[in-house]
Amino acid sequence: MARARRSTKTFSARWGVDVVERLDRRSESARTSKSELAERYVDEGLRMEAHPGIVFRGGPAGRRAALVGGPDVWELISFVKGLDERGQAAIEKAAELLNLRPHQVRAATGYYAEFRDEIDERIKRNAEQAEAAEAAWRREQAALA
Repeated sequence: MARARRSTKTFSARWGVDVVERLDRRSESARTSKSELAERYVDEGLRMEAHPGIVFRGGPAGRRAALVGGPDVWELISFVKGLDERGQAAIEKAAELLNLRPHQVRAATGYYAEFRDEIDERIKRNAEQAEAAEAAWRREQAALA
């Protein structure tokens, strides 16, 4: 969930001492401000509440939305877009081929419907990285010929 420059608004809250202390420790280990970390947690929590079945994972590529026990949303949406089927048929086909339940695929498509730009950007970045990796491999193979 890359956060682009956007307008902000001040928010003041009173949280339990234990919560703030855990936030302090996590902020230090993540090397980010408490404010940024708290905003991320609130944002992700609101998104998960609005889209049951969606969780957030961290990793080298950053935070991203994913299905509980399943693939990242961007991976699933990229797969669905590659199918010949559309609508409900696409949901059922993706569920069958990926060993998911249709409600899991709908959870991802519902999330995508609300956060389309974010998911499309991740799909685009992945395609660009794959193309760059393939080009590097091809150059290496040519050098070895």
